[in-house]
Amino acid sequence: MTSYGWSGQLQSYMELKVDRNERLDKFLARTLPQHSRTRLVKLVDAGSVLVDGKTQKPSFQLLGGMSVQLDEPGPSEIHDLTPANIPLEILFEDEEMLVVNKPRGLAAHPAASLKEPSLVNALLARNTNLSQTAGSFRPGIVHRLDKETTGLMLVAKTDQAHIRLAKQMENKTAERRYFAVVIGNIEQDRFKVEAPIARNKHNRLLMAIDPLGKQAVTHIKRIARIDQGFVVAARLETGRTHQIRVHLRAVGHPVLGDKLYAPKEHGSGPLQLHAGFLAFDHPSTGTRISIYAEPDESFFGRDKVKREDLEQF
Repeated sequence: MTSYGWSGQLQSYMELKVDRNERLDKFLARTLPQHSRTRLVKLVDAGSVLVDGKTQKPSFQLLGGMSVQLDEPGPSEIHDLTPANIPLEILFEDEEMLVVNKPRGLAAHPAASLKEPSLVNALLARNTNLSQTAGSFRPGIVHRLDKETTGLMLVAKTDQAHIRLAKQMENKTAERRYFAVVIGNIEQDRFKVEAPIARNKHNRLLMAIDPLGKQAVTHIKRIARIDQGFVVAARLETGRTHQIRVHLRAVGHPVLGDKLYAPKEHGSGPLQLHAGFLAFDHPSTGTRISIYAEPDESFFGRDKVKREDLEQF
């Protein structure tokens, strides 16, 4: 069956049979891998996807035998996948995966709004085989770092490695730990921020604390006072968008240089957030791998931090 979408382009009406119990958003991402999960979720939010004839939320739990109806999305925007000769610091690499120390100012993958090359473009220039599990415009990307955040990122070369590494992220057996310089006086040696996070209702570019949001937990450890503020370590239990930045602002200690969440007088200069420690099980051998990368020279507390601050946290 065919229909015409809002753009006037001919579309194909789809009816998908649910083959197992699964969240609606995950089912769509698995069934329609040619489209990004973000795009599919937007269709659900817009009421363009029906489950047994009714609109539902992306988190709706499907049961085997249900029917999902939608107009097949049109072609996605073309993302620039031109290889770009950008030097990369690779700290681990084998036939299945690699770990890169991402520099500041380099986005993880192409986007319609991005005018300059991304990490994906740099990886393609190395002639590196990259997994396709996350979609054609973000090959190999198991997890993201914000463009202005420096530090360690996992990249998968095979789909099997990607699935296994992503599962570790989901099950919290992979560990990600960060250094940050924050504003204000940190009085406690350690504390935990536990507050749900959702998209800001007034600005879709921002995230916010929201009782109806997704669970989010961040552990914070004080390291040292410096002239610009306090150096802290942050350990994630969950991996929400902008989680560390949103949680630290919520407790009165925004990250210095954060143009989105810090007060204007503290938002200039380089973002003081660095993903310095990564630990995970190798996707084939199961061997535990731990990798550390010290912050670059633009990190104000560079001389105050060491590997043990993150590894023993």
